[in-house]
Amino acid sequence: MIGAKTLFSAFAAAAFMAAPALTQQPGIGPADSLYQAGQFVEAEKIYSEIAKTDARSYPASLKLANIALLSNQLDRAIDWSHRALVLKPGDTNAKIILAEALYREGKFADAGGAVGSADVEAAAVKQSYASLNVAKLKSFAGQIPYELHGPGQITRLKFVKAEPLPLLKVRVNGGREAIFFLDTGGSELLLDTQFARELGVKTMGSVPGLFSGGQTALVGNGRVDSVTLGDWTLKNVPVGMLPLRSMSGAFGVPQVDGCVGTGILYQFLATIDYPAGELVLRRKTPADLKAFDAQSQASPRRKRAVMPMWMAGDHFMVTWGQVQAIPSSLFFVDSGLAGAGVKLAESAIKAAGITLERGKAEAGLGGGGHLITIPYSVTSFSLGEVTEKNVSGIYDGPFPWENAWGFHVDGMAGNDFLKAHALTLDFVGMRLILQ
Repeated sequence: MIGAKTLFSAFAAAAFMAAPALTQQPGIGPADSLYQAGQFVEAEKIYSEIAKTDARSYPASLKLANIALLSNQLDRAIDWSHRALVLKPGDTNAKIILAEALYREGKFADAGGAVGSADVEAAAVKQSYASLNVAKLKSFAGQIPYELHGPGQITRLKFVKAEPLPLLKVRVNGGREAIFFLDTGGSELLLDTQFARELGVKTMGSVPGLFSGGQTALVGNGRVDSVTLGDWTLKNVPVGMLPLRSMSGAFGVPQVDGCVGTGILYQFLATIDYPAGELVLRRKTPADLKAFDAQSQASPRRKRAVMPMWMAGDHFMVTWGQVQAIPSSLFFVDSGLAGAGVKLAESAIKAAGITLERGKAEAGLGGGGHLITIPYSVTSFSLGEVTEKNVSGIYDGPFPWENAWGFHVDGMAGNDFLKAHALTLDFVGMRLILQ
């Protein structure tokens, strides 16, 4: 049951329903065009004006809920999703936004109640909210997911190795040290399927996951009692399960048992410090955010670039970037893209006049299985004010996230672009910081 704090008040709902209907939504077309172009701030202004003029505008209410969720303004996302549900009771899209906002607040059981049915759960998976698994969410009733235990304000995990991706030592359920790779393109903590069996993880169904080249593979759902990262332990942690040990050879280690994804990083002010070879986790308190800003601004060795960040679906972080001379667009920041600095949608490759080096095609391995990768070179690529020249690119098939979230994404920024920097993810201020 959703707590009273999250409910749209009966008085407000009554006033809302009493508003007169308009036959036409003034300005909805321009607002939609701005949203599709990733101009969320400008689109929000128009949607807000529409909602003021016509309190019965379901499209405006839903888009305002969606923009609030993208911006991680969770109270606003909950409020606007309730307004949309008043106008269109039982609406699947509004239920998904409400559930994801509750999920990000750590109210898992309430999120499961908001999803409610198998039909909504299936729709959530298709809309990149695969974490909204009702059975798993409801299993957290009476518990605090990601409950943090440990001393101090900061912990550090040294990379076991940095190539082709950073590898970390992690303990699950207090067991042996296991090797996990670090990947912002991953959602919740991911366990190798056999490793999960060894731990006795109960499977709560599976969902199709979408991976490189548009490939799909079933990802199991479950939960573990604890995950230890450096000096800290998170208790009551949701997990996904996928065969990962087959990738151990590609990582150059005897055995890879899992992946640390954005669901874990979201719990902290997290810095993937490639030059220092470590993952730095800080508590997400105002004091720690202030201390981090003061320290990073004073750093004499690295220039600091701050850019806005939005989170689509349950973990896809996007920010502004540019390929060569074509117009700026949004890019998905995926540290798990190994062996390349960028991966572009076919439309961006064509617009930039980039030539695929088909003679250098080779077999690759992604989360969905084997694929063919074709390299290319980008003369310049930027995220915010950070520009790199002659960035390596990779093509492995259709880019499935180009228009998956209702706005255009030109591609993704990968490990080879990020590894010259320290990448900090601020989920409170919704900032991405490269230094």
